[in-house]
Amino acid sequence: MKTSRSLQLFVLGLVLVLVGGLLAAWTQSSGGQVRIRDVRFTGTNGQQLSALLYVPGGVSAEKPAPGILAVHGYINSREVQSDFALEFARRGYVVLSLDQAGHGFSDAPAFVSGYGGPAGLAYLRGLDLVDKNNIGLEGHSMGGWTVLSAAAAYPDGYKAMVLEGSSTGSGRAPEGTLTYPRNLALVFSQYDEFSQLMWDVPRAKDVTSSPKLQKVFGTTETVQPGKVYGDPAAGTARVLYTPATTHPGDHLSHEAIGHALDWFGRTLTGGTPLPASNQVWHWNEVGTTLGWLGFISLVLGTGGLLLHTRSFEGLRRAPSAPRGLTGAGWWFSALVMLALPIATFFPLFRWAGNVLKPSALWPQSITNQIMVWALVNTLVSLVLYLIWRAGAGRRAQAVTAPTTPPDLAVAVDTAGAPLATAPAPRRGNEVLGALAVALGAVGVGYLSLLLTNFLFKVDYRFWFVGLKPMTPTHLRMFLAYLIPFTLYALMTATVLHNQMRRYARGSMLTNALLLAGGFLLFLAVQYGTLLTRGQLFTPGEPLNVIVAIQFLPILAILGVFMTYFARRTDRPYLGAFVSALFLTWYIVAGQATQFPL
Repeated sequence: MKTSRSLQLFVLGLVLVLVGGLLAAWTQSSGGQVRIRDVRFTGTNGQQLSALLYVPGGVSAEKPAPGILAVHGYINSREVQSDFALEFARRGYVVLSLDQAGHGFSDAPAFVSGYGGPAGLAYLRGLDLVDKNNIGLEGHSMGGWTVLSAAAAYPDGYKAMVLEGSSTGSGRAPEGTLTYPRNLALVFSQYDEFSQLMWDVPRAKDVTSSPKLQKVFGTTETVQPGKVYGDPAAGTARVLYTPATTHPGDHLSHEAIGHALDWFGRTLTGGTPLPASNQVWHWNEVGTTLGWLGFISLVLGTGGLLLHTRSFEGLRRAPSAPRGLTGAGWWFSALVMLALPIATFFPLFRWAGNVLKPSALWPQSITNQIMVWALVNTLVSLVLYLIWRAGAGRRAQAVTAPTTPPDLAVAVDTAGAPLATAPAPRRGNEVLGALAVALGAVGVGYLSLLLTNFLFKVDYRFWFVGLKPMTPTHLRMFLAYLIPFTLYALMTATVLHNQMRRYARGSMLTNALLLAGGFLLFLAVQYGTLLTRGQLFTPGEPLNVIVAIQFLPILAILGVFMTYFARRTDRPYLGAFVSALFLTWYIVAGQATQFPL
């Protein structure tokens, strides 16, 4: 029966991955009418840059089409712009969706050479498929600074620009004037979290009164959304759009995407006259989300099947009776599990950001912050766990394990049980076997992503939460970050299986909520305040709040992995190893790399 269930999960995963990949590829290629190529080229400083090139059908050197350089924001990648890119391509534009320097498959470090924007525009202009007199630039957030840098490097190399949730004169982008950038459309959402950084106003709804924006628009009065200022023929046109969404919400907004389509339709010539309201990008999101679900199912199914092989069948055990907390003690510990990650989130991120700078060993700034947060939470959890363990042992009047174990995996097996019940050699083989199964399960999931990326030019993604293949450089970083995140996963899985398990099999939903529930409440407060008052609850932390959005699904997935494999092995090791491999891969492949490698 268990083998059958594992096989069903495995087959379901394959079906979801295949169906999701086909749906996303069909949508991005407009039913096969658009060719998508994975391209690499050398930047101005010798960096190799990566991009996806969308070429509509019928476009050739003899029949060139207008071109658009589309660029994602900070700690994202080219795939995040795919919804914009596919809609541009459906309208006859050749689109270069760029990985910024230090992001995705582009070489590190980030932030250099105009974020890679000038090189991206030069590459696009060098294609004989592109009408060099009709080129648009589109960028979201820091991607806006990227295309602004490209425009400054090639002032006559483009015709119009769309900034999504971005601004002139921020980051390393030049200040805006009446003539720079040319024919600018600003799409700045009503609940954009970065209004202070971008346009020097505390609330996004106040952007119409921003002196900085008024200067670019050539007016001293309140800017009227939808009104075109200046002259498109002279390149001085300006327009402001204010869709009702957030900064990352621009990617899932028909309104925000539609404004970009409308502006390029007005300012570029040669595209297909397709209404801005005609959008199909949501099917791309459905397809890549199915890929996510298929990946999870594949990992679970593969791990379950491996546990039924002769090599690893010794790891299988029926779930034992729970020996953890009950009653008020359980609820108090649950509140601690919900509150601790949130209470430490901002302080540890700030500290790590100031102290643990990117280096040759740990070259990613955001990953360093997450690592410090994870390790401190691991240490606090270990102390609380050992206190509980000692108390449980005294109450049971049993021999307990040493309070300072030489090996965490040995000490955290079962609370209050004599060490003699698990001889060290057998336990060592058990841990190694669990590691081998974890490598096999996650390895099959990784192989599925490689094939999906190769065949369909997509990854597993919903919104900006994406799972990408790793480059050799990413693999090196993965190995450096793996140990800290493995410690976090081992401690977390141990607490869930031993201390917080109230039923023999454990509850996936309960464990997912214990890990992610704190961030659910945190984000509800942040965005509830943003929607009602126009500012985040912590308006000075927009980037970290957006980073926290990813914690919600990823921690929930960890809860599923840890519970599923604990049910089959009655031990925390296998679920912890699967979670550590997945978590480290997800973070490293999706972050910006600031240190040159």
